Amino acid sequence: MRHGKKFNHLGRKSAHRKAMLSNMACSLIEHKRITTTVAKAKALRIYVEPLITKSKTDSTHSRRTVFSYLKQKEAVSELFREVAPKVADRPGGYTRIIRTGNRLGDNAEMCMIELVDFNELMLEGKQEKKTTRRSRRGGKPSAKPQTTTEEVEVSAPVADVEETKTEEKKVDDTSSENSDSSAEGEEKKEA
Repeated sequence: MRHGKKFNHLGRKSAHRKAMLSNMACSLIEHKRITTTVAKAKALRIYVEPLITKSKTDSTHSRRTVFSYLKQKEAVSELFREVAPKVADRPGGYTRIIRTGNRLGDNAEMCMIELVDFNELMLEGKQEKKTTRRSRRGGKPSAKPQTTTEEVEVSAPVADVEETKTEEKKVDDTSSENSDSSAEGEEKKEA
């Protein structure tokens, strides 16, 4: 039984699978983007991302370790020379899988797998986009300019201002009467 074993064998013996993943990783490092099936791309991502992480430290030991997986001198030198400096500040997630539909011959699900930092079109789009914080709680103040009290006094006639003051006093008087009557009602209930 194979319970809990997440490795995809891709329908191949181990030697064939290792050789295929090594060749695909070298092609990905060389061309920065390749087209393949989704299953192979997911297996390749698991295979190549630890190698890219290992390439961040440029030492003889890490070069030999990566060479034991890739088995191509040119791919190793390209990985350490070009790819590693670009991904130095990225903490993982060096590849992106973009699904492209199904293949005509056997209807296999196809995709492109690419190195994230080498897609110039998406990098340009990221730089132009400004991040804005969106919140539903409050909104921006109204776009209309707020008038100050000085402007109101200048623009409104004096009679109107006096009327509004007397109306405010009437509202205050009625509210105090209501509170007095409710207090009297409570006293009657207590007695």
